[in-house]
Amino acid sequence: MTTVPSVSFEFFPPRDDAGEERLWKTAERLAPLAPSFVSVTYGAGGSTRVRTDRVVRRLQADTGIDVAAHLTCVGASKEEVDAVAARWWKAGIRQIVALRGDMPGIAEPYRPHREGYANAADLVAGLRGIADFDIAVAAYPEIHPDSENLAADLDNLKRKIDAGATRAITQFFFFTDLFLRFRDRAAAAGITVPIIPGILPVTNFAKVQEFSARCGAAVPGWMAELFDGLDNDPETRKFVAVSVADDQCRRMLAEGVENFHFYTLNRADLSYAICWRLGLRPLKKEA
Repeated sequence: MTTVPSVSFEFFPPRDDAGEERLWKTAERLAPLAPSFVSVTYGAGGSTRVRTDRVVRRLQADTGIDVAAHLTCVGASKEEVDAVAARWWKAGIRQIVALRGDMPGIAEPYRPHREGYANAADLVAGLRGIADFDIAVAAYPEIHPDSENLAADLDNLKRKIDAGATRAITQFFFFTDLFLRFRDRAAAAGITVPIIPGILPVTNFAKVQEFSARCGAAVPGWMAELFDGLDNDPETRKFVAVSVADDQCRRMLAEGVENFHFYTLNRADLSYAICWRLGLRPLKKEA
């Protein structure tokens, strides 16, 4: 019998009223699939902190889904970060995705706040002193752009786990073998917490190439060939996108992976279709 995976979904705070309406429609569409949690991001430099807080609270109050709020080190003192975390705990939010974060400028090197947490491991340790949060951290199968090499990147992940993180969620990737090798290296390094692969359904291939260039994720040539000529053919593009992600997830299921985290870009259609292909079905409402 094929294993039906556990899934989670990532949203970002909307920029305007139309975006907010799309976010809630997306959440309503995906909620019946009973995700283990949904996460809500911060913008670069913590630029969407206020909107993140509002979205997190509403999701927690209205959907019945566990919410994992992103929290970063950038642009805030320890006192400010701790106050946000304490308010979330009081609001019933028990999960946090603890991240170093990025500076507002794309090419701007990371600088910790003078009175803030130095890095993600430091943030995890601080959160552990506030409440008994379930803390996720980021992992990078292909190496974080700021890391010197693969070994240094893995050492950084180990520090975050040792500080108290309970699981890791990866940056998206398209070379499945890279993730599987990364998982093996992490296990050999003594990392025993779950490592959840991040899946990015392709809504716009040009945008995916742009995202990938920023974060160091490689895009296979065969993907470029698959999506070539589909810019003005959204229906075929959706079919191809679902097929690509479904193949990727099935390969990992065969290798013992049982959890997937979908970067939804605040759109439900592709993530819902992929989950359906993987055997998830919406929960039936009681009469």
